[in-house]
Amino acid sequence: MVRGLVAGACVLAVVTGCVGVEPTHGPSGAPVPTLAYRITQSLSTEVGPRLAGTPHEAAARAWAVRWFKELKFSRVSVEPFTIKGWVREREEASIVSHGGQALAVTALGGSISTPKGGITAPVAFVASYEDLLAAPPGSYAGKIVFVHDRMKAARDGSGYGVAVRKRSRGAIEAAKRGALALVIRSVGTDQTRFPHTGHMNTDKAVKAIPAAAISNADADQLERLQAMGAAVRLKLVLKTRSFADAPSGNVVADIVGVEKPEEIVLLAAHLDSWDLGTGAIDDATGVAIVVAAALKAAGPEMKPKRTIRVVLYGAEEVGVLGGDPYAKAHAGELSKHVMATEADFGTGRVWRFASKASEADLPFFDSVAAGLRDLGVERGNNSSSGGADIAVLGKAGVPIVGLTQDGTTYFDYHHTANDTLDKVDPVALEQNVEVYARVVRAFANR
Repeated sequence: MVRGLVAGACVLAVVTGCVGVEPTHGPSGAPVPTLAYRITQSLSTEVGPRLAGTPHEAAARAWAVRWFKELKFSRVSVEPFTIKGWVREREEASIVSHGGQALAVTALGGSISTPKGGITAPVAFVASYEDLLAAPPGSYAGKIVFVHDRMKAARDGSGYGVAVRKRSRGAIEAAKRGALALVIRSVGTDQTRFPHTGHMNTDKAVKAIPAAAISNADADQLERLQAMGAAVRLKLVLKTRSFADAPSGNVVADIVGVEKPEEIVLLAAHLDSWDLGTGAIDDATGVAIVVAAALKAAGPEMKPKRTIRVVLYGAEEVGVLGGDPYAKAHAGELSKHVMATEADFGTGRVWRFASKASEADLPFFDSVAAGLRDLGVERGNNSSSGGADIAVLGKAGVPIVGLTQDGTTYFDYHHTANDTLDKVDPVALEQNVEVYARVVRAFANR
């Protein structure tokens, strides 16, 4: 019996949402947590942060296998692969030119360490990633580059693609121009002192430099000093560690179809998280949504016509490293994947149905989208990638459904120590489960 299920109720009756089995309120009047909320709570509490390639991610794989088996999924397996592991050990920053003011700082994923005593140097203020690219070689020799453009909040999260460039390639470009280190304004929309981490790219042809993000509130402090005309000097201390052949893996589980078991409807989320918070909205909610939706779509007797497959990908945060291993391991059956969709955008309500389908199939996709209007979901375009982990499936020709969640506040918490269970909206979570379940049911029983 899964922890927290209603006493005396069978697993399948509870998870499929049968009337009278999982009430919205108990005898005392207090809300009864749904399956999706219990999964989110369990993963973010019992396992907590799940940095890829560490024992914590391994614990998450074991957790997933246990839940899948208790929920009566079939063909539950871990498909292992290895990655380059990385962990943070120490991170400090301060404005040494103005009283040694401590800054809330975090190393970017994959950053190298500073020298043991840290780096103390003048700050070169760079207003945007475009300005960084425009600077000639040698512009920032002997300096710590600070790129401080702000991210704009948007329902569709569109501000992220612009803001994240300084995180993903900023260290490479700063190093080309002689910088000793890179510091960025966090890629986030909050005004707190929680810095946002995230994966950074490297280039073997460019000397690596330490890279970190400071909180948006601390970035404002540096900008105020700049506006006053002050000569600002920072001290940055980072200690990190990398290691080869770290274990990761995807966890795969099926509800086998009864008429066309070889045809697969795939739901995806990622199991790993960054190490600062507990990974509640990124991506325990995604895990909960796809698991609960798969069961709800299958129905109380668990007999969909086609196989419903849930894939919980590993090592997404550190470079989307699970997508290719899954595609290679299942290359022989990719042509039998009739649809793939992914949940990896927190707990906001789904408001848009996008797709990537052939012209011949568009009428069916349109009909599925039309069946979501009562849930507040509008029809989007036909150029969706679906999500990071399943993008490789879309490129291989698998039809894609992209269900866009409201991301207005998602980047307030994304990749921070503030990504915790209290940020999860239980009502919005259930709207997600219903939307995903309807979509999956339509494709599984088409």
